[in-house]
Amino acid sequence: MHKWWLLLLLACASAQADDTGVKEVSPGRLLLKEGEMAVGIGPAPEKIERVLIIVHGRLRNSETYRRSAEQAAALAGQSANTLVIAPQFLNEKDIALFSVADTVLRWQGNDWMAGGMATAPFALSSYGALDQIVERIADRRQFPDVKQIVIAGHSGGGQVVQRYALLAHEQPALSAAGVKIRYVVANPSSYAYFNEQRPVAFDHARCSGFNRWKYGLTDMPIYAGGQTAAQIEAVYIKRDVTYLLGQDDIDPQHPALDKGCEAEAQGAYRLVRGRNFFNYLLRRNPQGVNQRLVEVPGVGHSGKGIFTSPEGQKVLFGQ
Repeated sequence: MHKWWLLLLLACASAQADDTGVKEVSPGRLLLKEGEMAVGIGPAPEKIERVLIIVHGRLRNSETYRRSAEQAAALAGQSANTLVIAPQFLNEKDIALFSVADTVLRWQGNDWMAGGMATAPFALSSYGALDQIVERIADRRQFPDVKQIVIAGHSGGGQVVQRYALLAHEQPALSAAGVKIRYVVANPSSYAYFNEQRPVAFDHARCSGFNRWKYGLTDMPIYAGGQTAAQIEAVYIKRDVTYLLGQDDIDPQHPALDKGCEAEAQGAYRLVRGRNFFNYLLRRNPQGVNQRLVEVPGVGHSGKGIFTSPEGQKVLFGQ
């Protein structure tokens, strides 16, 4: 019997139709050092060799993403060795709508997307929360058979994963245990660039924040710990990152697309923004990067569509 269940306390949560907050609070509770993280968690296979951490978007609908990830695992024939964990970054509105214990972590608005600090019960960066989830999985007493951790996100979740991959703290226990970590960035609205260069001309005077975090590396969050842009880039290009882009995610007026000048400077729509950023990486690092871009034909802005596609399955499960 696996001991992963010792990390969880199950809580009751009901559906909520109010569109000012989440529709559902995930029932799982993952015990972190600074409190409990709301999580959706799939059935645990007898032998867990891969953990897929799936990050939701702005709607904070972690259960939707958990189900999509589990469907992708089933389609890929990987359900027998993959555990899906879907952390839920609740905010203050969500807490007000549900009877959520004071011990559960929550953030203000969308601060969690940029690595902001939790408002309660303790000040913990959303990236720090991901660090602690990864640290748990690296514990051989809990997960003796894990060989790989995949951190994936779509749309707003893709933004989280790209920025987290930039700044994530090193985890010596992972290397010691021989556990590999991969990042999958799917259809985000924007990326964090390393300098002031952008692929699209824009009026700098009217877009003074174009290079501020989370679009650039000026005014980075506390979690960054004073790292320089050069240090961050040197680590980032060595990390195993795949950009997974829907070839039909090309609507410049998509309702969920970031249309701020900071994002528009990266391209007109998500597909071209992803291509632009990847080409930018290659130009800056002609010696090569440990990263790749994979495009998915016939898929637009759909988390389920992109992760359950044949290309998505191969990326998530390393086939």
